[in-house]
Amino acid sequence: MSISKKPIRVLIVDDSALVRKILSRNMAEDPEIEVIGEAEDPYKARDLMVELEPDVITLDVEMPRMDGITFLKHFMEVMPTPTVIISSLTQAGARITLDALEAGAVDVIAKPTLNTLDHLAMSKDEINQRIKRAAGIVVKKIVYRDTPRSVVSASSSCSKAGIIAIGSSTGGVEALNRILPVFLANSPGIIIVQHMPAGITTAFATRLNGLCQMQVKEAEDGDVIVPGQILIAPGGLRHTRIIRSGNQYRISLREGELVNYCRPAVDVLFHSIAHEATCKVAAAILTGMGKDGAEGLLAIRQAGGHTYAQDEATSVVFGMPQVAMSLGAAKKMLPLEQIPNALINALR
Repeated sequence: MSISKKPIRVLIVDDSALVRKILSRNMAEDPEIEVIGEAEDPYKARDLMVELEPDVITLDVEMPRMDGITFLKHFMEVMPTPTVIISSLTQAGARITLDALEAGAVDVIAKPTLNTLDHLAMSKDEINQRIKRAAGIVVKKIVYRDTPRSVVSASSSCSKAGIIAIGSSTGGVEALNRILPVFLANSPGIIIVQHMPAGITTAFATRLNGLCQMQVKEAEDGDVIVPGQILIAPGGLRHTRIIRSGNQYRISLREGELVNYCRPAVDVLFHSIAHEATCKVAAAILTGMGKDGAEGLLAIRQAGGHTYAQDEATSVVFGMPQVAMSLGAAKKMLPLEQIPNALINALR
């Protein structure tokens, strides 16, 4: 006799009664999910968390009495719980949502448009699936060792210095915040896929630009990879690839189906680099859930590139790096703080 799997117990936190009703109704249609409580503000949510101990929390960011980010920071310190942000991704909301990812949220979902029933129907299965994926994440606080103040720069010539490529997902926002500022202003061009929805990558690039010695921008179709610049693949409907144009490498943004449940996908970028790049390449897979990027990293290694994976101790989620190591895609597994120097030294 088989033992049925216990449903994922979810607490919904949102100040809108209509949103709570819609989310609760949609989740109730999935036998693997059970809504155990609803809260209109963080104070009630705090009491329900202590009483019910949910497996996953869905959290709005703009709420009365206490904003969702402050609440998230508070409970992550004492009761770490996989948290999915479901919020309106306006320009202001994008900045707040980015704060949530930095504070430990494991996923971000655009809040369904309330006056569009078709949109709600299409969103239902995706939201439920992402809640189930979040339930599989063991939320842990990482104590990082100090990263270097800066890394030695390679040559300022792209044809000599090469390209650095990085892929990351859950936990990657904080990881990138820590390592990107140590690259010197004349470091080789860097291209990054960090799993994020549309709109958030713009705010992320802007924030990083204020922290880094290199210039940081959201990648646009046709952008040239040049020393001194970090390009962040835009979230949304398009994958990010590189194409060779003479002795330059340009960004190509094209629509396409999800790859590894992601768009943009790390694998798509990495495979294009393995195929197109004739200069030196150094690539790394950082913290993240799933397997995206592992096969692409293997392709880069097989093409002669230098490849690395973040170690388990410094990864919020060890999924992507672990798969990369199991495939033999990463030449070395390193703590996060050692990855910048490894990437630069590989290209010297």
